[in-house]
Amino acid sequence: MSTDSARGRIVGAAQDLFAAQGVGATSPRAVLAASGVGQGSLYHHFPTKHDLAVAAVGATVDDALAKAMRTLGAESPAIDRLVAYLERPRDALAGCRIGRLTADQAVMDDDGLRPVVTAYFVRLLGVLTGIFRESGLPDDVARDRAHAALAIIQGGYVLARATQDPDALTTAVRGFVGLLNQN
Repeated sequence: MSTDSARGRIVGAAQDLFAAQGVGATSPRAVLAASGVGQGSLYHHFPTKHDLAVAAVGATVDDALAKAMRTLGAESPAIDRLVAYLERPRDALAGCRIGRLTADQAVMDDDGLRPVVTAYFVRLLGVLTGIFRESGLPDDVARDRAHAALAIIQGGYVLARATQDPDALTTAVRGFVGLLNQN
């Protein structure tokens, strides 16, 4: 196994475990077992759990932003891109991998992890604000709508998980898109 593939397997396993049970509740031993790599590889690439958490949370943020930008950065009218982003298929019952990190006290108390999570939301809000500006809204209204759009997604995940109804996210998005179409 190459060094790069071992590192990738470790990070991937950590991402999955952090999404399922949180950073604080995930041990390096669990990541080791899930990754299938040797203990030496784990500690070669990540001498501490914190090093592993920074890499895995960073990779999760990068993956999520890249996926969002494939839709939001497309060559189509602004509101069409926004609606495509809002309506894209999501595993509502799994929840947002980044949003769930905000409920993990181990992440929010860590000066190396919290800024990575914060940067995701700040970047996404900036892109969404730009889309609303592009549609002709003034800065303050564009910023408010960007926050509302992101809150619809995050809140939809919470409602879906709380009610065990994956349609809760879809319904929240449909309601917000309906409001957009009224203007």
